[in-house]
Amino acid sequence: MKPRPPKFSQRYEQALRDHLDQGSQAGSLFSLKLGNCDDAGGMTILDLARLHERILVMSLLPTFPDVQRPALIKRAGAFFAAVIAPTVKTHGGAGEARRLNKIIGTLSDRTVELAAANRLLGLEIVRRKAVEASLNKSERHHLKSLEKSNLLKQQLQGLSRQILTAQENERRKIIRELHDVIAQSLMGINVRLATLKAEANIHTRGLDRNIALTQKMVTKAAGIVNRFARDLHPTVLDDLGLIPALHSLMKSFTSRTGVLTHLTAFSGVEKLDAARRTVFYRVAEESLGNIARHARATRVEVTLLRDARSVRMEVADDGKSFHVQSVLQAGANKPLGLLGMRERVEMVGGSFQIISEPGSGTKIIARIPVGKAIVNKWALETLESNSQTP
Repeated sequence: MKPRPPKFSQRYEQALRDHLDQGSQAGSLFSLKLGNCDDAGGMTILDLARLHERILVMSLLPTFPDVQRPALIKRAGAFFAAVIAPTVKTHGGAGEARRLNKIIGTLSDRTVELAAANRLLGLEIVRRKAVEASLNKSERHHLKSLEKSNLLKQQLQGLSRQILTAQENERRKIIRELHDVIAQSLMGINVRLATLKAEANIHTRGLDRNIALTQKMVTKAAGIVNRFARDLHPTVLDDLGLIPALHSLMKSFTSRTGVLTHLTAFSGVEKLDAARRTVFYRVAEESLGNIARHARATRVEVTLLRDARSVRMEVADDGKSFHVQSVLQAGANKPLGLLGMRERVEMVGGSFQIISEPGSGTKIIARIPVGKAIVNKWALETLESNSQTP
């Protein structure tokens, strides 16, 4: 191909674009300007055909909708025929005309094939990108789920190990208490009873005093048994309800640690079933135990609030804070109390949250959903209370 003059291809492209946009006789006008191809620097018809094909396929067709392209290809062929008609008429004759028709037909076919191939390629590229994005998203989601699953598995394994360890420690503690306290008390009682029996046979002097001492030993042993029973399950929770049980727990906590406590609760919490009331009690109990061991707090606020369809307990202290995630993911030394609280709350369909910030202490939040029947009872009690208010 001979070198073509500068900007000839731009003039050709603009003329072809005008023809396609306006449907004018741009081909005939451009052929007059072309001057039997002299303006094209001596380009042959085949050179012009190649230039025409490149401009049409690469620059013009992509700017039109797909449905318009077949008609545009025919109009572009007419433009090309008009451009080279003077040259064919002057130099080519019938043979050149047949060659021209063949070139135009080949050009149109190749253009249609290329346009269709480009459309299919574009659609395939879009589809593959969408599939790749979907796969990447799915892989990220899978990895995230796998990490969460592994973390939960590790937590459950750690919790199981600590539960077994805690059970063994509790058994050793109970056995030690039974052996060191109750067994000795019972042996002492037995000795006192034998002494009383011997004294009764000989004389009765001091008998009343010895009986009184024996009664004190029996009372002490009974008190120890009752303390064990309260530690295993507080009877006041079943007999009087959650609020009195919390009052008793917090009073004992204050007398033992010197930390001031305050309880705020609504009476409707007693409408909850025994399982939910027990969970709230255990959360408060474990929270107070953690505060006594770690927080160095001076005040604790325990609050029971009613939400639309749930009851929320908050245990807040003004002690030192800690990094929640680090503690929960602490491996083998993971605190059994925090995980135990969370497990208890989730067993009844609730949610558990820990908020601990420097300078703000720590807040334990346990939220447990309630049934529609409880919500209706609350609404009825509120209505009755409002109707009785003067």
